[in-house]
Amino acid sequence: MHPRNLSIQDFTYFLPEDRIAKYPLPERDASKVLIYHSGKITEDIYRNLDQHLPRNNLLIFNDTKVVEARILFQKPTGGIIEIFCLEPHEEYVDMAICMMQKGRVLWQCMIGGASKWKHGQLLEKKIRTAEKEILLVARYVEKKHDSFTIEFSWNDGSVSFAEILHHTGAIPLPPYLKREAEPSDTERYQTIYAHHEGSVAAPTGGLHFTNDLTTNLKAKNIQTEFVTLHVGAGTFKPVKSKTLEEHEMHAEYITISKRTIKGILKNLSENIIAVGTTSLRAIESLYWLGMKLRSGEKNDLMINQWEPYDRTSNDLSAVEAMNILLEFMDKQNIEDLHLKTRILIAPSYKIKITNGLITNFHQPQSTLLLLVAAFVGNDWKKIYDYALKNNFRFLSYGDGCLLWSHYAGTGEMTG
Repeated sequence: MHPRNLSIQDFTYFLPEDRIAKYPLPERDASKVLIYHSGKITEDIYRNLDQHLPRNNLLIFNDTKVVEARILFQKPTGGIIEIFCLEPHEEYVDMAICMMQKGRVLWQCMIGGASKWKHGQLLEKKIRTAEKEILLVARYVEKKHDSFTIEFSWNDGSVSFAEILHHTGAIPLPPYLKREAEPSDTERYQTIYAHHEGSVAAPTGGLHFTNDLTTNLKAKNIQTEFVTLHVGAGTFKPVKSKTLEEHEMHAEYITISKRTIKGILKNLSENIIAVGTTSLRAIESLYWLGMKLRSGEKNDLMINQWEPYDRTSNDLSAVEAMNILLEFMDKQNIEDLHLKTRILIAPSYKIKITNGLITNFHQPQSTLLLLVAAFVGNDWKKIYDYALKNNFRFLSYGDGCLLWSHYAGTGEMTG
């Protein structure tokens, strides 16, 4: 069945409010981890994760960093307008360029109190830093399908938009936590390896990793590589339509180095384990970019939502796809590949590159749950039922799982 026709009601479960983790545990690696392999389920804690991973394999992390994307403006009449920066305007080719804009930038945003903000009306906010006072202005430009185009401008050409967010924004916790961000969230809603600013939601599959755990993984000669996928809020939103036909995935920016692509190529005969659904989406998008380049589509570095399902040919091997990407980068004389993806991974999708996934437990009727269902098949119901019955904590600050694909996998699962 084409995913367009999937009924979202088939991917739901009852999640009691008290099973949603409102805060992380004091120690990152003390969270429980459910291990699923060949239909069998066991459990442990993240601190012992190295004991459940094979030697000499590859873990791929998403090193994006969450930005303070939530900005509050007060109207002259006293009303509050909340602007939540979703993703850069399409005129920017990558997130880094957008974040370094000085004086003016365009973003696609969600607006709290949008009905009270007229088109073209200016909102102003004074930002006081240790050295100066900056005037930030927001202008409502236009309404799109499910977001607003907002122009931000400020009266200091030496200050980047990233710095503006640092000075005045707040960490945008997921709405299902039903609480305001607290000082501790500044650290805990980031992975320990977060580096490149641009996400408006954390790649939560990696929140459980610590320096000690990383050291234990290295001792087993488990390799690590990094991709950067800047997570948009649209990734986490539940599907509200009856079928996926009417659900629109937001574009997300990806940067992947030549070194990482070579690391993937080297380990394709072993296990490649994605840490987080965002890492998996980034890696799988590489395969489809290889398909596009083979077809001569060298000027379109965007993977669209239905592309994996609508292409008449998908006979390219993962090895061939990675080699095509490396050849393209050599010809372009570039070390980093920049692309965008709207890829939707749902049942009927065949995973091309990864055969292991480390991830948290996701919301009912979300595209992330659909991805898990594509990865492990109908056993997703058994996995989530086990987690509910055995006191696992759910969603961003909750526990997680190590899943092995139901049809992929080449490496030995011991030692």
